[in-house]
Amino acid sequence: MKAQTPPCELLARQDADYRGWLWVAPPRDSWLESGEGVVWSADLAVVNAWRAAGREAHAGLTLPPLAPPGAVLFWPKSHAQGEWWLRTLSATLPAGTPIQVVGEHQGGIKRVPKVLAAMAHACRKLDNARRCTLFATEAGEGTPDPEAGWEQFETHGLALATHPGVFGHGKLDEGTRLLLETLAALDARGELPSGPTLDIGCGDGILAAWFARQGHAVTATDVSAFAVAATQRTLALNQLEGETRQSDVFEAVPERFALIVSNPPFHQERAVDYGPAARLIEEAPAHLEAGGVLLLVVNAFLPYPDWLTAAFGEFETLADNRRYRVYRAVKSRR
Repeated sequence: MKAQTPPCELLARQDADYRGWLWVAPPRDSWLESGEGVVWSADLAVVNAWRAAGREAHAGLTLPPLAPPGAVLFWPKSHAQGEWWLRTLSATLPAGTPIQVVGEHQGGIKRVPKVLAAMAHACRKLDNARRCTLFATEAGEGTPDPEAGWEQFETHGLALATHPGVFGHGKLDEGTRLLLETLAALDARGELPSGPTLDIGCGDGILAAWFARQGHAVTATDVSAFAVAATQRTLALNQLEGETRQSDVFEAVPERFALIVSNPPFHQERAVDYGPAARLIEEAPAHLEAGGVLLLVVNAFLPYPDWLTAAFGEFETLADNRRYRVYRAVKSRR
């Protein structure tokens, strides 16, 4: 369980009864997870933590009918994602339900009054401390729009679905570009395994779609419901086949693969978190066939070499542009 975060420290000092409230897009936090209420998060790791504690938690992009006494939205670092959450929450809850919005100043919480004004919603500042601010409003009339926030862009001959909640929203990040160049070179030399392929941390689905176009049987996973939905849309846009699953690293992936490919994350909102990437590397051999390959693109300054050596014994660097590196590790056939 994570230590208490500044937004939760601000909430904890309120003279408010939060029992039964809906907590929306919360961080991992000791005070929050030891309390009461229901969570709604696109992050499966957060949802799993609440469920493990016997708490009600919802992981998708839609919420079943609920009538909580109130809701607290934790403002994310992406302003567009925060606006999506706020509009969707307001349209989902019964009209008049109290909604509080909390977040850190460096995360853009001060933009909330302008967002609420554009929605024609009242906004009241409740408190300010720990470099955080807490605002209050209430749900309005309306119906959630399933297409809200979704856009498309094209790259590498593929149409990609994108959403503010997805890594790299609306553009191809430099690391994935380097990985795609490396994949194309390997494919041209006949060095890509042709068997079942797993894309972990699928994001907008660019890697899953690339492999599906090459004829691979692809399974694509991500801890984020936004990313899983984006990959589903990307595959459909390009008339490609592939399976998608919401999974915290290998949690929902019991089978083995000829190839595992990933551009693993190392941030949880603004905090650095190496945990998922370390678990991916440590557990990869158990999910690879004999002779199976792990391909990663990573930030050059992170400690992946030590983890790869511990898990595989040896590995090689296929590409290095000083900011990013592509590593290949092979599971022993013995």
